[in-house]
Amino acid sequence: MRLVFVMFAALLFWAPFPLGSNRPWAWMILEIGLFATTAAWVVVWMRGQAGSMDLLRRAWPALAVFAAWLCYLALHWIPMPAAWVAALSPEAAALHQLVAPYTADGGKSATLSIDPNASYVYWLKSCAYACAFFLTLALANTRDRARLLALMLVLSGLVQGVYAGLMHLSGSNLEIFGAFINHAAQASGGFVNRNHLAGFLEITLALGIGLMIGALRETGERSWRQIARDTAKLILSPKAPLRIFLIIMVIALVMTRSRMGNTAFFSSLLIAGSVALILSRHATRSTVYLIASLIVIDIFIVGAWFGVEKTVDRIQQTTRTDIEERVEPTMYAADMVRHYPVFGSGPGTFYTAFTRYRGSDIKPFYDHAHNDYTQVLVESGVVGVLLLGSLPVAALVLSVLALSRRRDPLARGFAFSVLMGVCALALHSTVDFNLQIPANAFAFTVLVAYGWVAMFLDRQRNSGSGS
Repeated sequence: MRLVFVMFAALLFWAPFPLGSNRPWAWMILEIGLFATTAAWVVVWMRGQAGSMDLLRRAWPALAVFAAWLCYLALHWIPMPAAWVAALSPEAAALHQLVAPYTADGGKSATLSIDPNASYVYWLKSCAYACAFFLTLALANTRDRARLLALMLVLSGLVQGVYAGLMHLSGSNLEIFGAFINHAAQASGGFVNRNHLAGFLEITLALGIGLMIGALRETGERSWRQIARDTAKLILSPKAPLRIFLIIMVIALVMTRSRMGNTAFFSSLLIAGSVALILSRHATRSTVYLIASLIVIDIFIVGAWFGVEKTVDRIQQTTRTDIEERVEPTMYAADMVRHYPVFGSGPGTFYTAFTRYRGSDIKPFYDHAHNDYTQVLVESGVVGVLLLGSLPVAALVLSVLALSRRRDPLARGFAFSVLMGVCALALHSTVDFNLQIPANAFAFTVLVAYGWVAMFLDRQRNSGSGS
């Protein structure tokens, strides 16, 4: 079991480094790694050494939704009688008829997707994400393993932050894996786009803050002197490195100069903090002060020291052209919903379908909509949105319930992470396509799975059999 855990943790650490795994060879490595790790877990399970299955049992509705999502995606690339496609998606059938004379069967069969190969690639990625969701629940079945998996993502974010910051400060520009990265103009780390580094840091910072909250002890009312003394102890304790990691990642986030990335992070921190304080009936006054002093105040002070005003200036200097570059492709893409309302044009087909709907004023080539919601809707239809959207919504509900009901600081820390991370990506996704980047989609899937960890992880279970 230890080998399976190490394999999964290594993938969590590795995923963002090769351009966010956003190249065919890179996401192939990620897919093979997740499939191999899942197969290894099955072997361990067959030997009766998989440990507690409680989280998997409790999360069966989510696993069922994931299975339904994969089956739904498969319907798009599996050939079916052309008459069926005409009934389910008339627009897709009409496009297939244009190439019917050149097909081997003369157009007797067709697919719901207008580009079945792209939909098949998307399906494989989704299978890998489903494995990631399953493995998170299967491996984070003890307190120590849940901490370690979260910490591995935090460490990955830390390395990305250090690399991004150093390259940006040095003014070095590099070409990596055939992609030119302008580090001098932006802190982007292993990603081509700074906004995607910002999205990854939003997830890892949320988990890091959750781990910090989970390390706080719940005690009775104390004086200001005792609170100050305990705060000093925490600063000098072995937990101090985690606090330093968070500071470094915040610095990197600020240096990305990502407008929505920074806005989403600070907004989600305030949202999650407010909800947590309202719902945490078991939180003492000292815990509130510790959270404020160690997280909120530090983040704003350090962010200001390392140039948060430049990001604010960039937000204030946002022009109408900047907004149109993000909004107009989304508006044109929305026209696709009229032609593909129920099943969409096919997962992964945006770059093919959009060429027909883009206006003459759209000059650049868009392989993604700058809005994850729009892209899922136009590619997968209303059915796809309902299936896929139910998972993060369920995770949010579980995180709120965990903050309200659980006394365990670690569980509440993970709940805070889920609430903050999902809110951050939900905001950021309105103007960007973080969830189309494999490394970010992988990390977000793990974060969503922690909603079930926060709600159902046994407080007393600290080691698993077969570990």
